[in-house]
Amino acid sequence: MNDRDGRPDPDALLRQMRSGRGRLKIFLGAAPGVGKTYEMLTSAQSQRRAGVDVVVGVVETHARAETEALLEGLEIVPRRNAEMDLDAILARHPQLVLVDELAHTNAALSRHPKRWMDVRELIEAGIDVATTMNIQHVESLNDVVASITRIRVRETVPDDVIDRAADIELVDLTPDDLLARMREGKVYVSQTTRRAVANFFSPGNLTALRELALRRTAQRVDAQLRDHMQANAIAGPWPAGEHVLVCVTARGADTDLVRYGRRLAEMLHAPWTALHVETAGLPDADRCRVAEQMRLAQSLGATSITIPGRDVTREVMAYAHANNATQIVVGAARPSGWRFWRGITVSQTLVKLAQDIPVHLVGAKTEPAKRRGAAKIAPSPFRVGPYVASTLLVAAALGIGMAMQTLLTANSVSLAFLTAVLASAAWFGLGPSLYACVASVLAYNFFFLPPLYTFVIADPENVVALFFFLLAALIASNLGARMRAQTLAARARTRVTEQLYAFSAKLAATADLDDLLWATAYQVAAMLEVRVLLLLPDGEDLVVRAGYPPEDALDDDNLAAARWAWQSDRAAGRGSENLPGAAWLFIPLRTGRGKVALIGLDADRQGPLLTPDQRRLLDALADQAALAIERVNLAHDLDRSRIQAETERLRAALLTSISHDLRTPLASILGAASSLESYGPLLDDAARRDLLGTIHDEAERLNRFVANLLDMTRLEAGALSPHMEPADLGEIAASALSRAAQIMADHRVVLELAPNLPQPLLDAVLFEQVLFNLLDNAAKYAPHGTEIRLRAAPSGHDVLVQVIDEGPGLPAGGADMVFDKFVRLHGTDRQRPGTGLGLAICRGFVEAMGGTITASNRTDNTRPGAIFTITLPAGTLPITGAIS
Repeated sequence: MNDRDGRPDPDALLRQMRSGRGRLKIFLGAAPGVGKTYEMLTSAQSQRRAGVDVVVGVVETHARAETEALLEGLEIVPRRNAEMDLDAILARHPQLVLVDELAHTNAALSRHPKRWMDVRELIEAGIDVATTMNIQHVESLNDVVASITRIRVRETVPDDVIDRAADIELVDLTPDDLLARMREGKVYVSQTTRRAVANFFSPGNLTALRELALRRTAQRVDAQLRDHMQANAIAGPWPAGEHVLVCVTARGADTDLVRYGRRLAEMLHAPWTALHVETAGLPDADRCRVAEQMRLAQSLGATSITIPGRDVTREVMAYAHANNATQIVVGAARPSGWRFWRGITVSQTLVKLAQDIPVHLVGAKTEPAKRRGAAKIAPSPFRVGPYVASTLLVAAALGIGMAMQTLLTANSVSLAFLTAVLASAAWFGLGPSLYACVASVLAYNFFFLPPLYTFVIADPENVVALFFFLLAALIASNLGARMRAQTLAARARTRVTEQLYAFSAKLAATADLDDLLWATAYQVAAMLEVRVLLLLPDGEDLVVRAGYPPEDALDDDNLAAARWAWQSDRAAGRGSENLPGAAWLFIPLRTGRGKVALIGLDADRQGPLLTPDQRRLLDALADQAALAIERVNLAHDLDRSRIQAETERLRAALLTSISHDLRTPLASILGAASSLESYGPLLDDAARRDLLGTIHDEAERLNRFVANLLDMTRLEAGALSPHMEPADLGEIAASALSRAAQIMADHRVVLELAPNLPQPLLDAVLFEQVLFNLLDNAAKYAPHGTEIRLRAAPSGHDVLVQVIDEGPGLPAGGADMVFDKFVRLHGTDRQRPGTGLGLAICRGFVEAMGGTITASNRTDNTRPGAIFTITLPAGTLPITGAIS
C-alpha cells in the first residue's frame, strides 16, 4: 500500500525492476491448435528484423508447413538427447530464446524434470524467453479443467511462473474457427480428429476454456496495473478491473455483510478482500464478533486483512486507493441510541470520502450473537480501586490548593486539579479519569469559587472559567486515557514479540521431537493460560505426545473429537463450528506439506476459550511449532533416507561381493569335488591330496567370508557387547598366528612381545579376530618371502599392538579409506580376493573395546610396507556396550 505522503510503494518498485533477470513472455492459448507457436514465431521474426539476437531453443512445428516456414532465418540450437540443450543456450547467451510447450516433461537424464524449470534458469541468467502454453496446464485450474472436459491434464505449470511473467499474450480462436481448422487437418491428423472433437474439442468445452483463459489473463493484467499504480504513487481507483472491498467494523459486523460481499464479487467475477481496521479500546464482545466475521470471509474465499489505525474511514479509503478497490461494502448499524450516531458516522463518512468508488450499505437485521445463539462475552468486572485512587488524587489536589490559596489565585489552583485528572487518566484509564474530572469540577466550585462552600456561582466570569476548565479536563482525560491504552498495547505487543522470539530461538535449538513438543505445550499454556495437549499420529490413531500440565489426558468423547479434527483437517470442539459440545478445542497444525500435529486447548473459565488477540497469538505459536515439527520430521526423513541409501549401497556391494568373491571358492570346491567323484580311481595319491587340499583351503576361505559378513551385520545392528577382562596378549597372539599359519606359510613371521607387558582389558575372542584379520590382510599384499612382524609394547598408560609388513604400502589418501566397508585397494593379479570387510571389522571390534586403530606407511627407510597400530588402555576399563 502507498505511503500516506504519496510516495511509491517499494515492493511494487522491486517487482518492476529486472535486477539482471530476463523477461518472460507467455503466449497463452485457450486450447490446443489456436496458433500459439505460429504467433510466437511471427513475433520472433519481427524482433529478428529489428536487430534482436534470437535463437530457437525448442519449437514443435508438428509438420505444419506454415509454421516451419517461420523458422527460416532463425538460429536453431541443436537438441541434446531429444531435449533443449540448456548448457549450449547459456553459453551462447542470446537476447531472446524461443521455448515451445512450457508444461513439457523433460527426459529422464535432463538437468531439470520440467521445461519450465529450464526457462526459469534461463531467465535468472539474464536471457529473455518467449514460450507457449495452454490454459489447461495452469496448476490452479487443473481441477476446473478436469471437471469441464472430463480429462485430467498431467503436465502443469505452477501459477507463480505465470504471475512472474512480464507479458502474457492471449491467443484465441472462436470454437467454430478452431473446429474448422481441425477438420482441415491443421491440428491433428485425420484419424484422431473425430475422437478429439467428441471428447475434448466440443463447442461447450472450448467456450469454457476461452472464459478461463480470458479471466486468467485479466488477473495477471490487473496485478500489473496495481504494481504500476503503486510504483508510481498513482491514486486509484482505475476501474479497469473490479475489486470488492468489504469493511468489517465493530458495529456493522454481520454475516449478511460478508455474504453480500461474496455474492457481489461472484456477480462481478472479481477478487474480494475483507478489511478490518483495529482501533484501541474495542470491547471484547465486539472484537470476538469481528474475528468471527473475518474467519467467515476467509472461509468464503476472501483475502482477510487487519490493519491498525485510529480513523476507520480514512484507513479504509487509503487501502482502497492503494489497492485499486472499485466497490466498497460496509455495514450500517441500526438507528438506535448512541449506536445510531456511531454507525452513521462511519458509513456516511465513507460515502463522502469515496468520491468515485461505489459504496454498498448493508444493514444488520438482528444482532448476530442473538440470532445465532453465540456465547456471550462476560463484561469486565467493575473495579473500585481505580476510583478510590482517583478520589485520593482529587483530594490531594484539593489539599494543595487549600494550602496555597493565600499565594495563588483560583484560576491557578485549577491547574492542580487538572494535574490530578491527567494522572488518573495515565494510571487508571478513561472511566476513572472522567470521574476525577467531575469530582475536580465540583471541588473547585465548592471550595474556591465564591460564594464558597456552595455550588452556586455568583460571578459570570467564573462560569466561563469553570466551563473551560471542564472542557480542558475532559480533553486531557481523553488524551491521557488514549495514551495509556496505546502504551499498554505497545507493552503487550513488545512482551508478546519477545516471548515469540524466545520461543522461536528455543525451537531452533531443539533437535529432539519430545523436547520440542514439551516446549511448545509449555509456551502455549504460559502465554494463553490454558491447558494444552499435543497429539501426533501413530499409525491409524492419534496419541498424546506432550501436555502441560503433564497429567492431562483425554476421555473417549474428546478423543473422538480429536480424531475428527485430524481426519477432517478442521478445528473441532469447544467454541468451534464442529462438535462444539466437546470440552476441548482441537486445531490441526499445518505447513505447506500438510498437517503435522494436533493441538488441544482447555480452560476452566466460562465463555469463549480464546479472545481474538489470543487466537492470533495461537496462530503465530502454532505456525512456529508446525514448522519446527516439520523440520524435525524432515531431519528424521533425511536420516532414514541416508540410512536407506547406505543400506542400498551395502546391499549392492554385498551382491557384488557374493557374485564375484564368494562364487570363486564355491566354484573351486565344486570343481575339485566333481573331479574326485568322476576321476577318483584314475588319480594318484598326490593328485587326490591336492584336490582335497583345494577343497579344504577354499572352504576355509569361504568360512572367513561368511564370518566377516556376520560380524559386520552384528556391528551394523548394534548387537555387539564385548566381554571385557584382563587378557594375556602373548596367548592371543599365539592363537591368532596358529589360525593364520596356512595363510602365512610363504612369509617369515616375527613375534615381538615386550617384557612385563601389561594385561589390557579386552575381549580375547574379538581381539584374536582383529589380529587374524590384520595378518590375513598383510599376507594378501606382502610379496612371498617377505617378513610380517607382530609387535606389542607398552606406551605410557596404553598398550600398542602393531602389524608391520613389507608390501607396497598404502597409496596416497588410503590411510583412512582402508577401514571403510567393501574397500579393497588395487593389488597384483596374484593377490587373494576378499570381501573388503576385514579391516572395517577390525575398526569396529577395537572401538567396541575402547581402543583405536590407525594405518600408515613405514618410515624406517629400510623397506616399504604398511603399519597397522592398535592402541588399548592398559589399566582402565574402556567404554562397553552395544555398538551403533
